[in-house]
Amino acid sequence: MSVKLHWFLPTSGDGRTIVERFHANKSQGPSAQRPADLEYLGQVARAAERLGFEGVLTPTGTWCEDAWLTTAALIRETSRLKFLVAFRPGVISPTLAAQMAGTFQRLSGGRVLLNIVTGGDEIEQRRFGDWHDHDARYARTDEFLSIVRGVWSGKPFDFAGDHLRVEGATTLAAPDPVPPLYFGGSSAAALPVAARHADVYLTWGEPPAQVAEKIGKVRELAEAAGRTVRFGVRLHTIARDTSAEAWAEAQKLLDALNPEQIAKAQAQLAASGSVGQQRMVALHGGKAGSSARDLEIHPHLWAGIGLVRGGAGTALVGSHAEIADLIEEYHAAGVSEFVLSGYPHLEEAYWFGEGVRPELARRGLLAEVPVPWAVPGERAVAAQ
Repeated sequence: MSVKLHWFLPTSGDGRTIVERFHANKSQGPSAQRPADLEYLGQVARAAERLGFEGVLTPTGTWCEDAWLTTAALIRETSRLKFLVAFRPGVISPTLAAQMAGTFQRLSGGRVLLNIVTGGDEIEQRRFGDWHDHDARYARTDEFLSIVRGVWSGKPFDFAGDHLRVEGATTLAAPDPVPPLYFGGSSAAALPVAARHADVYLTWGEPPAQVAEKIGKVRELAEAAGRTVRFGVRLHTIARDTSAEAWAEAQKLLDALNPEQIAKAQAQLAASGSVGQQRMVALHGGKAGSSARDLEIHPHLWAGIGLVRGGAGTALVGSHAEIADLIEEYHAAGVSEFVLSGYPHLEEAYWFGEGVRPELARRGLLAEVPVPWAVPGERAVAAQ
């Protein structure tokens, strides 16, 4: 089985360190070197398309721009690239979400993917007016996705649950194709929902053995429900021509952090109700160590990103061949999709796309897809 590669749109801004973020109100903190304006995001999207990535994940939260509006604005900036739009099912009507996804699918020519973010941070959820506890949020997500799929059936749909109720829910037309659902969550409440609804179950980048264990649980639950689920992993990447160069870059990212930043971030992350986030924190224990290699938790898997960043906290670090080796290891564990990012996102897309992707292609892990820059008359394909 070949793998699919996705990149990331930095809709909170971008820069050469982990902690830079864009703030519309500069009094809230330092601004990123590169604000998340349409021109820069367009550069990243076009680069991802040019380099053969399948799609780009666009995050959701109060710390970034809205994913729906941002990706809709980028449709005309690209021709093949898909948009993995993250959104929170608890703060939008399921019928409206089904309608928005169907509209996006038609206007983009079938280029929307949906990332369901149930949410694990109580503070963040309450900013959106959501006061459900952790398990209730997943129960509501279960109902939400049942309604969305019902609306996409093309016939009026009725549903009455403990959290949501609709009558005659429908839209202008069913999307064609139906957008794949990407879903993450590590808790006991999350896994059955993933098994019932996810097309792709996403996990953050724990070591391959831990990822394999989680995949096994979801696969077993999905089989019991008569379904087949694909699996993906969310990671950062620092790819260079040599291993030494890659680890030197990781060291630069670590050296740019100060103890106060790490302590503040770890205090916030420790308060998260997300099981997945707690698993990320456990990988490094909140301690930076004296060198980047102190945070190498598996060969060429680095936990330094998670010292100050919530969510995905690990990175593939090494030469192009070493990173390809680790991707092969994840693939052997059952992972077929990789959602990647790096600092800055524009340059790191090229490091990975021009270095690691050819290595994966040589190993037979990538299928071929059209590319937009081929010379007329030449073979217009690239590995994907």
